[in-house]
Amino acid sequence: MDGGGQYNPRTVEEVFRDFKGRRAGMIKALTTVLYSSSLLSEKENLCLYGFPNEKWEVNLPAEEVPPELPEPALGINFARDGMQEKDWLSLVAVHSDAWLLSVAFYFGARFGFNKADRKNLFAMINDLPTIFEVVTGTVKKQTKEKISVSNHSSSKSKSGSKVRGSDSGKFTRTIQAKDEDDVVDGEDEEEHGDTLCGACGENYASDEFWICCDMCEKWFHGKCVKITPARAEHIKQYKCPSCSNKRVRT
Repeated sequence: MDGGGQYNPRTVEEVFRDFKGRRAGMIKALTTVLYSSSLLSEKENLCLYGFPNEKWEVNLPAEEVPPELPEPALGINFARDGMQEKDWLSLVAVHSDAWLLSVAFYFGARFGFNKADRKNLFAMINDLPTIFEVVTGTVKKQTKEKISVSNHSSSKSKSGSKVRGSDSGKFTRTIQAKDEDDVVDGEDEEEHGDTLCGACGENYASDEFWICCDMCEKWFHGKCVKITPARAEHIKQYKCPSCSNKRVRT
Protein backbone atom coordinates (compact mmCIF):
# COMPACT_ATOMS: atom_id res chain seq x y z
CA MET A 1 0.00 0.00 0.00
CA ASP A 2 2.07 2.92 -1.19
CA GLY A 3 -0.27 5.27 -3.03
CA GLY A 4 0.98 5.58 -6.55
CA GLY A 5 3.18 2.57 -7.08
CA GLN A 6 6.56 1.38 -5.91
CA TYR A 7 8.89 3.89 -4.35
CA ASN A 8 12.22 2.77 -2.92
CA PRO A 9 14.39 5.49 -1.37
CA ARG A 10 17.98 4.25 -1.28
CA THR A 11 19.98 6.97 0.51
CA VAL A 12 19.66 8.44 4.00
CA GLU A 13 18.42 11.72 2.55
CA GLU A 14 15.85 9.96 0.35
CA VAL A 15 14.56 7.86 3.26
CA PHE A 16 14.27 10.99 5.39
CA ARG A 17 12.30 12.77 2.65
CA ASP A 18 10.06 9.71 2.45
CA PHE A 19 9.58 9.84 6.24
CA LYS A 20 8.73 13.56 6.19
CA GLY A 21 6.21 13.14 3.39
CA ARG A 22 4.40 10.28 5.09
CA ARG A 23 4.48 12.12 8.42
CA ALA A 24 3.02 15.29 6.90
CA GLY A 25 0.16 13.34 5.35
CA MET A 26 -0.72 11.62 8.62
CA ILE A 27 -0.57 14.87 10.57
CA LYS A 28 -2.99 16.42 8.09
CA ALA A 29 -5.37 13.51 8.60
CA LEU A 30 -5.22 13.60 12.40
CA THR A 31 -5.50 17.39 12.75
CA THR A 32 -8.33 17.95 10.28
CA VAL A 33 -11.09 15.53 9.28
CA LEU A 34 -10.12 11.97 10.17
CA TYR A 35 -12.04 11.58 13.43
CA SER A 36 -15.34 12.62 11.85
CA SER A 37 -14.69 10.97 8.49
CA SER A 38 -17.35 8.63 7.12
CA LEU A 39 -14.47 6.42 5.95
CA LEU A 40 -14.22 5.08 9.49
CA SER A 41 -17.76 3.72 9.42
CA GLU A 42 -16.63 0.67 7.45
CA LYS A 43 -17.12 -2.71 9.13
CA GLU A 44 -13.67 -3.93 8.06
CA ASN A 45 -10.43 -3.42 9.97
CA LEU A 46 -8.91 -0.23 8.55
CA CYS A 47 -5.44 1.32 8.65
CA LEU A 48 -4.21 4.92 8.31
CA TYR A 49 -1.51 5.27 5.65
CA GLY A 50 0.75 8.22 4.96
CA PHE A 51 2.44 8.56 1.55
CA PRO A 52 5.69 10.21 0.41
CA ASN A 53 3.71 12.87 -1.49
CA GLU A 54 2.14 14.12 1.79
CA LYS A 55 -1.19 12.44 1.04
CA TRP A 56 -3.03 10.12 3.41
CA GLU A 57 -5.53 7.32 3.07
CA VAL A 58 -7.69 5.09 5.23
CA ASN A 59 -7.83 1.63 3.67
CA LEU A 60 -7.73 -2.10 4.22
CA PRO A 61 -4.33 -3.62 4.99
CA ALA A 62 -2.24 -5.17 2.24
CA GLU A 63 -3.33 -8.67 1.25
CA GLU A 64 0.11 -10.09 0.53
CA VAL A 65 1.93 -11.86 3.36
CA PRO A 66 4.45 -10.68 4.26
CA PRO A 67 3.56 -7.18 2.98
CA GLU A 68 5.96 -5.17 0.83
CA LEU A 69 6.25 -2.58 3.61
CA PRO A 70 5.52 -2.79 7.35
CA GLU A 71 1.82 -2.25 8.00
CA PRO A 72 0.32 0.42 10.29
CA ALA A 73 -1.99 -0.32 13.23
CA LEU A 74 -5.03 -2.36 12.25
CA GLY A 75 -8.62 -1.53 13.20
CA ILE A 76 -8.39 2.18 14.00
CA ASN A 77 -12.06 2.52 13.09
CA PHE A 78 -13.09 0.05 15.80
CA ALA A 79 -10.83 1.67 18.37
CA ARG A 80 -12.74 4.92 17.84
CA ASP A 81 -15.95 3.43 19.24
CA GLY A 82 -16.41 4.43 22.87
CA MET A 83 -13.32 6.68 22.99
CA GLN A 84 -13.13 10.42 23.42
CA GLU A 85 -11.83 12.22 20.34
CA LYS A 86 -8.65 13.42 22.06
CA ASP A 87 -7.85 9.94 23.39
CA TRP A 88 -8.50 8.28 20.03
CA LEU A 89 -6.36 10.77 18.12
CA SER A 90 -3.54 10.31 20.65
CA LEU A 91 -3.72 6.53 20.29
CA VAL A 92 -3.62 6.62 16.49
CA ALA A 93 -0.82 9.20 16.62
CA VAL A 94 1.37 6.95 18.78
CA HIS A 95 0.86 3.99 16.43
CA SER A 96 1.52 6.25 13.44
CA ASP A 97 4.87 7.32 14.93
CA ALA A 98 5.82 3.67 15.41
CA TRP A 99 4.82 2.85 11.84
CA LEU A 100 6.85 5.70 10.37
CA LEU A 101 9.96 4.55 12.21
CA SER A 102 9.44 0.96 11.10
CA VAL A 103 9.11 2.00 7.45
CA ALA A 104 12.20 4.22 7.59
CA PHE A 105 14.39 1.55 9.15
CA TYR A 106 12.93 -1.10 6.88
CA PHE A 107 14.38 0.88 3.98
CA GLY A 108 17.62 1.23 5.92
CA ALA A 109 17.90 -2.53 6.40
CA ARG A 110 16.85 -3.33 2.85
CA PHE A 111 19.44 -1.06 1.28
CA GLY A 112 22.28 -1.87 3.66
CA PHE A 113 22.62 1.24 5.79
CA ASN A 114 25.63 0.94 8.06
CA LYS A 115 25.86 2.10 11.66
CA ALA A 116 26.74 5.67 10.70
CA ASP A 117 23.87 5.83 8.19
CA ARG A 118 21.36 4.56 10.73
CA LYS A 119 22.61 7.00 13.35
CA ASN A 120 22.38 9.87 10.88
CA LEU A 121 18.88 8.86 9.82
CA PHE A 122 17.65 8.66 13.40
CA ALA A 123 19.21 12.03 14.23
CA MET A 124 17.38 13.64 11.31
CA ILE A 125 14.10 12.03 12.33
CA ASN A 126 14.60 12.90 15.99
CA ASP A 127 14.95 16.59 15.14
CA LEU A 128 11.27 16.57 14.15
CA PRO A 129 8.51 16.42 16.78
CA THR A 130 6.54 13.19 16.79
CA ILE A 131 3.01 13.02 15.43
CA PHE A 132 1.85 12.41 18.99
CA GLU A 133 3.53 15.62 20.14
CA VAL A 134 1.93 17.60 17.33
CA VAL A 135 -1.55 16.15 17.79
CA THR A 136 -1.62 16.49 21.58
CA GLY A 137 0.25 19.79 21.75
CA THR A 138 2.76 18.43 24.24
CA VAL A 139 5.68 20.08 22.48
CA LYS A 140 6.89 23.14 24.34
CA LYS A 141 4.47 25.85 23.33
CA GLN A 142 5.17 29.41 22.52
CA THR A 143 4.64 31.88 25.32
CA LYS A 144 1.06 33.09 25.62
CA GLU A 145 1.97 36.67 24.83
CA LYS A 146 2.29 36.10 21.09
CA ILE A 147 3.90 39.00 19.29
CA SER A 148 2.71 39.95 15.84
CA VAL A 149 5.47 40.87 13.41
CA SER A 150 4.67 42.58 10.11
CA ASN A 151 6.62 42.79 6.86
CA HIS A 152 7.70 46.35 7.45
CA SER A 153 9.13 47.99 10.54
CA SER A 154 6.76 50.93 10.09
CA SER A 155 3.80 48.68 10.89
CA LYS A 156 5.35 46.94 13.89
CA SER A 157 3.60 49.08 16.49
CA LYS A 158 0.28 48.58 14.73
CA SER A 159 0.73 44.80 14.73
CA GLY A 160 1.70 44.89 18.39
CA SER A 161 -1.50 46.68 19.31
CA LYS A 162 -3.47 43.96 17.54
CA VAL A 163 -1.88 41.31 19.68
CA ARG A 164 -2.52 43.21 22.85
CA GLY A 165 -6.11 43.59 21.79
CA SER A 166 -6.42 39.88 21.07
CA ASP A 167 -7.46 39.27 24.68
CA SER A 168 -10.92 40.40 23.61
CA GLY A 169 -10.95 37.80 20.85
CA LYS A 170 -11.44 40.43 18.16
CA PHE A 171 -8.13 40.13 16.40
CA THR A 172 -6.42 37.40 14.43
CA ARG A 173 -2.89 36.87 15.66
CA THR A 174 -0.36 36.42 12.91
CA ILE A 175 3.36 36.15 12.33
CA GLN A 176 4.25 37.57 8.94
CA ALA A 177 7.41 37.28 6.85
CA LYS A 178 9.95 39.93 7.81
CA ASP A 179 12.47 42.00 5.88
CA GLU A 180 16.07 41.55 6.95
CA ASP A 181 16.14 44.91 8.69
CA ASP A 182 13.30 43.76 10.95
CA VAL A 183 15.37 40.95 12.47
CA VAL A 184 16.98 42.07 15.70
CA ASP A 185 19.69 39.79 17.08
CA GLY A 186 17.68 36.70 16.20
CA GLU A 187 15.25 37.39 19.05
CA ASP A 188 12.17 36.52 17.02
CA GLU A 189 13.64 33.20 15.88
CA GLU A 190 14.42 32.29 19.48
CA GLU A 191 10.99 33.28 20.74
CA HIS A 192 9.03 31.35 18.13
CA GLY A 193 11.54 28.58 17.47
CA ASP A 194 9.57 25.94 19.38
CA THR A 195 6.31 26.75 17.62
CA LEU A 196 5.01 23.99 15.34
CA CYS A 197 2.52 24.20 12.52
CA GLY A 198 -0.69 22.45 13.59
CA ALA A 199 -1.14 21.11 10.06
CA CYS A 200 2.26 19.90 8.86
CA GLY A 201 4.19 19.82 12.16
CA GLU A 202 7.14 21.83 10.86
CA ASN A 203 8.95 24.38 13.01
CA TYR A 204 8.49 28.14 12.84
CA ALA A 205 10.65 30.01 10.31
CA SER A 206 10.94 33.79 10.36
CA ASP A 207 10.60 34.11 6.58
CA GLU A 208 7.12 32.51 6.45
CA PHE A 209 3.63 33.79 7.15
CA TRP A 210 1.89 32.15 10.12
CA ILE A 211 -1.56 32.50 11.66
CA CYS A 212 -2.94 31.46 15.06
CA CYS A 213 -6.33 29.88 15.67
CA ASP A 214 -8.30 31.93 18.18
CA MET A 215 -10.06 28.80 19.43
CA CYS A 216 -7.33 26.19 20.07
CA GLU A 217 -4.39 28.67 19.93
CA LYS A 218 -2.40 26.44 17.59
CA TRP A 219 -0.25 28.11 14.94
CA PHE A 220 -0.33 27.27 11.24
CA HIS A 221 1.60 28.11 8.09
CA GLY A 222 -0.62 30.36 6.02
CA LYS A 223 -0.01 28.09 3.04
CA CYS A 224 -1.14 25.00 5.01
CA VAL A 225 -4.54 26.51 5.80
CA LYS A 226 -4.78 28.57 2.59
CA ILE A 227 -4.71 31.96 4.31
CA THR A 228 -2.72 34.84 2.81
CA PRO A 229 -1.49 37.91 4.73
CA ALA A 230 -3.98 40.06 2.81
CA ARG A 231 -6.88 37.78 3.68
CA ALA A 232 -5.80 37.59 7.33
CA GLU A 233 -6.16 41.36 7.64
CA HIS A 234 -9.92 40.99 7.17
CA ILE A 235 -10.42 38.06 9.58
CA LYS A 236 -11.66 39.15 13.00
CA GLN A 237 -11.48 35.71 14.58
CA TYR A 238 -9.65 32.87 12.83
CA LYS A 239 -10.73 29.25 13.29
CA CYS A 240 -8.51 26.47 11.98
CA PRO A 241 -10.01 23.63 9.91
CA SER A 242 -10.18 21.33 12.92
CA CYS A 243 -12.05 23.83 15.11
CA SER A 244 -14.36 24.70 12.23
CA ASN A 245 -15.21 21.02 11.76
CA LYS A 246 -15.94 20.61 15.46
CA ARG A 247 -18.46 23.41 15.32
CA VAL A 248 -20.19 21.80 12.36
CA ARG A 249 -20.44 18.44 14.15
CA THR A 250 -22.03 19.95 17.23
